[in-house]
Amino acid sequence: MESGHLLWALLFMQSLWPQLTDGATRVYYLGIRDVQWNYAPKGRNVITNQPLDSDIVASSFLKSDKNRIGGTYKKTIYKEYKDDSYTDEVAQPAWLGFLGPVLQAEVGDVILIHLKNFATRPYTIHPHGVFYEKDSEGSLYPDGSSGPLKADDSVPPGGSHIYNWTIPEGHAPTDADPACLTWIYHSHVDAPRDIATGLIGPLITCKRGALDGNSPPQRQDVDHDFFLLFSVVDENLSWHLNENIATYCSDPASVDKEDETFQESNRMHAINGFVFGNLPELNMCAQKRVAWHLFGMGNEIDVHTAFFHGQMLTTRGHHTDVANIFPATFVTAEMVPWEPGTWLISCQVNSHFRDGMQALYKVKSCSMAPPVDLLTGKVRQYFIEAHEIQWDYGPMGHDGSTGKNLREPGSISDKFFQKSSSRIGGTYWKVRYEAFQDETFQEKMHLEEDRHLGILGPVIRAEVGDTIQVVFYNRASQPFSMQPHGVFYEKDYEGTVYNDGSSYPGLVAKPFEKVTYRWTVPPHAGPTAQDPACLTWMYFSAADPIRDTNSGLVGPLLVCRAGALGADGKQKGVDKEFFLLFTVLDENKSWYSNANQAAAMLDFRLLSEDIEGFQDSNRMHGTFEIYCQAGSHREAGMRAIYNVSQCPGHQATPRQRYQAARIYYIMAEEVEWDYCPDRSWEREWHNQSEKDSYGYIFLSNKDGLLGSRYKKAVFREYTDGTFRIPRPRTGPEEHLGILGPLIKGEVGDILTVVFKNNASRPYSVHAHGVLESTTVWPLAAEPAINGKLYANLRGLTMYQGERVAWYMLAMGQDVDLHTIHFHAESFLYRNGENYRADVVDLFPGTFEVVEMVASNPGTWLMHCHVTDHVHAGMETLFTVFSRTEHLSPLTVITKETEKAVPPRDIEEGNVKMLGMQIPIKNVEMLASVLVAISVTLLLVVLALGGVVWYQHRQRKLRRNRRSILDDSFKLLSFKQ
Repeated sequence: MESGHLLWALLFMQSLWPQLTDGATRVYYLGIRDVQWNYAPKGRNVITNQPLDSDIVASSFLKSDKNRIGGTYKKTIYKEYKDDSYTDEVAQPAWLGFLGPVLQAEVGDVILIHLKNFATRPYTIHPHGVFYEKDSEGSLYPDGSSGPLKADDSVPPGGSHIYNWTIPEGHAPTDADPACLTWIYHSHVDAPRDIATGLIGPLITCKRGALDGNSPPQRQDVDHDFFLLFSVVDENLSWHLNENIATYCSDPASVDKEDETFQESNRMHAINGFVFGNLPELNMCAQKRVAWHLFGMGNEIDVHTAFFHGQMLTTRGHHTDVANIFPATFVTAEMVPWEPGTWLISCQVNSHFRDGMQALYKVKSCSMAPPVDLLTGKVRQYFIEAHEIQWDYGPMGHDGSTGKNLREPGSISDKFFQKSSSRIGGTYWKVRYEAFQDETFQEKMHLEEDRHLGILGPVIRAEVGDTIQVVFYNRASQPFSMQPHGVFYEKDYEGTVYNDGSSYPGLVAKPFEKVTYRWTVPPHAGPTAQDPACLTWMYFSAADPIRDTNSGLVGPLLVCRAGALGADGKQKGVDKEFFLLFTVLDENKSWYSNANQAAAMLDFRLLSEDIEGFQDSNRMHGTFEIYCQAGSHREAGMRAIYNVSQCPGHQATPRQRYQAARIYYIMAEEVEWDYCPDRSWEREWHNQSEKDSYGYIFLSNKDGLLGSRYKKAVFREYTDGTFRIPRPRTGPEEHLGILGPLIKGEVGDILTVVFKNNASRPYSVHAHGVLESTTVWPLAAEPAINGKLYANLRGLTMYQGERVAWYMLAMGQDVDLHTIHFHAESFLYRNGENYRADVVDLFPGTFEVVEMVASNPGTWLMHCHVTDHVHAGMETLFTVFSRTEHLSPLTVITKETEKAVPPRDIEEGNVKMLGMQIPIKNVEMLASVLVAISVTLLLVVLALGGVVWYQHRQRKLRRNRRSILDDSFKLLSFKQ
């Protein structure tokens, strides 16, 4: 190696090399065991306090029958033991359910996992949020590694493996993160099936000093830690399905595993493996600090909104009482509970709430000191009535965006608005919250600015320190209530009905009854410093939350900082306020469904022939253009028009002066696109026959299937307006795949796109994030990344130490929920502050930018963590090359490297460094030695320099003394 190269290596070694671990070594002994798991050990629906025989919904999941498994399943889970004898099990809290033990570590620590497989098939343990090398990844896929580096990928029955994970600064919580971050670990031989079988557990990584020295360690910044997994556990994917059928079905031969109702009975809507309130009680003290570690797993249906009744959460610096949870996403929420009582935790997704995703937590008054009264504001009174009305979803009679009649034959809107002997049309009986002037409920409040509210109730507004008093008059024919988000209330004023141990659970108004609700807004309920001046919440009827809200009872609630509201009750500094509810109102679940069918005078003979079509016609996707980016929702009418006009008294905004112009020449052209031109990676991973492969249904062109090749329309860039010469894609652009060219612009630029449509139907170019207006035609796709499946996407390569920006985009339907996980790397997600993560959440029409410093050499998996998307091939590889190659001018990226095969020296377990082949295990030690040598040499050079300087100074002083003596002798001679 040339001396110049060695010098650069020494200078940058410390800055590029992963930080050495300097903390504790935390050792865990985990065994993988088969168990029998009961999802409802109390034998009843605890939320309603009903036995299973009296609860039709609960019994459909929990009662066994000749062709139903019931509520008990064989599962495989992680268990913790005290030592490597694996005989003395470490006790876990009952509420942890089937989750594995909580693994904890601080920045600088090493986690050693001694894993032993006592089960009957191969499993592993794969972590999120920590640093690991190839021999400790715990994930089986073709990555080019072999030998000892593959031993962690599949631990056979009776086998064992030691996993070594570390928490360097590059994986540490940021300053804006809480003291400890929530992660998970799970088996990753076939991740979706392994997790459905039960192999998942929680992991937290903490800032230095957050954990005490006890065993097991306890957090010093909170009083309680709780870990909750929200998941529709699909037992149909379990490795034990056949055994569970044989064990628990009284007539196993009668079971049809493809039957839809059988499959649905095996999808358990669970929190930590418990349903219908069977989660053992979560106990805590009022005014004590609680950390909630929330995470999700599963499929497209696993979109969860966990609502904590009666209390407030803080997540990433924002106040909320609902945590959004998706497959493989992690939320760390902090709470200081104030109101004592037994409170409900529930998923607000209607079907999940109905099917048992509910639990209880209990807040006790542990302190004798009375709480301090923090209410210093005013009492705001509202008089609200529930009033039954006939509601027209399309009063204009035409589509506001196209001008077409809503009942035009063949139009998408006709499905919802046609009125016939088998269709209701667009008008339904509903119930709405309406505001009145006073408690006599004689004079309605009519405000011009509230016209846009539609079916929504009146806006309730309050500031921090205020008390909200609502007199609610139920003039409807069903019992209804008012349940708020975002404020505090005592148990006596809660509007939700559930078994909380009190004599009269839930404050509900019977028909023609008046009740009064009292809600408060203490400082810990108001906006945080990182929140806007006012927070958006809602209130709704929760006597029966699903039927009440589909009947129409929901309204907006605004909680603002003190002084943010003017004398008129409106937010200061805001000229217009709009409140928009995006929801599919399911009229089939309305209390007025029978009344609407009777009013429409339907022919029930015709209705019985098309029940599914009739029910679909009653799902109303009610509300530049505003529209839901999920394709099916937009087509079904979930869109509205908003108008911008010059208002009197407001000066027009001066026109921006633009600095530069950028021109792009883009053509829409039709091509034959192959989503998976090379199936070798997919076949090597799953190692199955073609028909048994997960990819068969997507990639095969046999048995009436289309295969992986499709005619597509794509955007492609050209050099000029003649559109004759395509602009070639360079190496860094190879990964774009089916995507059009990357259009870049800076603030102040004008972007001109000259667009030519060379396809066979009309298309356009529509941009997000800039000022323009046109329409968009989304393109259909398989579950692909840039139009490629099963690791066929090329070009995702980088060098260790490089700063990498990932620009993530999503389009599609309501199933296009994607949670993208990067193996072996974490990244920073910026949302006002920087936050640490290793999974990106993407939804149709959304975009994210994440920043990563590549730190871990090797070929790693990037994939969507949604179950169906994993099996359907939404995965690819990215390669991080070692810094030694980056420093060497002779490094050449070969064709094999382009196919995401790691460099040979890494594959063989060695790294070429300083002209020598160094084992990967010894590289860090060598780097430390080199750094130490360089520091020592620097100190020696400084010492020698000091000696030289000192000697030079002494010679100069001696010369000065001689000169003074000479001058003295001369003066003496003159005097003489």
